[in-house]
Amino acid sequence: MNERRRVTGFVTSNKMNKTVIVEVSHTFRHRLYKKTVHSSKRMMAHDELGCQIGDEVEIVESRPLSANKRWVVETILRRSTGAEVPVEAQQ
Repeated sequence: MNERRRVTGFVTSNKMNKTVIVEVSHTFRHRLYKKTVHSSKRMMAHDELGCQIGDEVEIVESRPLSANKRWVVETILRRSTGAEVPVEAQQ
């Protein structure tokens, strides 16, 4: 195994060609105030696997692929289960 960083997150956008935006959430306890703090970061990642919005993916650090992309989607851990129902079918 190599020394590259790997993080897991959820795909929030897939509107670009071969690029997805992955939101990585981190929950931790504040050292002084002992309050639970939630933080999240959105990263652009190269996608050859065809991720959809809501998929849980593992991304790995890579060389700079463009001005903003430094991550690559390595695996899709869980596909999104939310099947979109058209508005006409709901009525």
